Amino acid sequence: MKKILMSAALAAGLGGTAGAHELGFAGLLSASNMEELPDITLGSGKPLAEAPMVLKSGTGYELEIVSDGSGELGLEGPGFFRAIWINEIVVNDLEIRPLGLDSVEFDDAGTMEIEFIAIKPGQYFLRIPGSSGDSQRVEITIQ
Repeated sequence: MKKILMSAALAAGLGGTAGAHELGFAGLLSASNMEELPDITLGSGKPLAEAPMVLKSGTGYELEIVSDGSGELGLEGPGFFRAIWINEIVVNDLEIRPLGLDSVEFDDAGTMEIEFIAIKPGQYFLRIPGSSGDSQRVEITIQ
């Protein structure tokens, strides 16, 4: 009986190795499902990004956040961070695998890489906390 159910599930594309071959054994984290996003730059008086970002639900992304050290600057986006699944954050070659995230902050110059899967479609943003200028905010759409 178990064999018949498994064969039916595979035929319907509901599980087993049928779906794994399309993306590879790492599933959604397979290299073929990962895209690099333009860097976000944290610098006093500098725009965060050149343009809004459009992401696809189910796709993996790598986002680099670069601080030039011109000030103690952070980046917040609680709605965005709750709409993604974070695989890892890399800082100084240290890999962090958080359960969740609300904001990040740089005290000095440096680079942080966030690897994530976009999950929940909607309109989101990342911004420098307490800022009101359009250039201090990047709009993000997950389709």
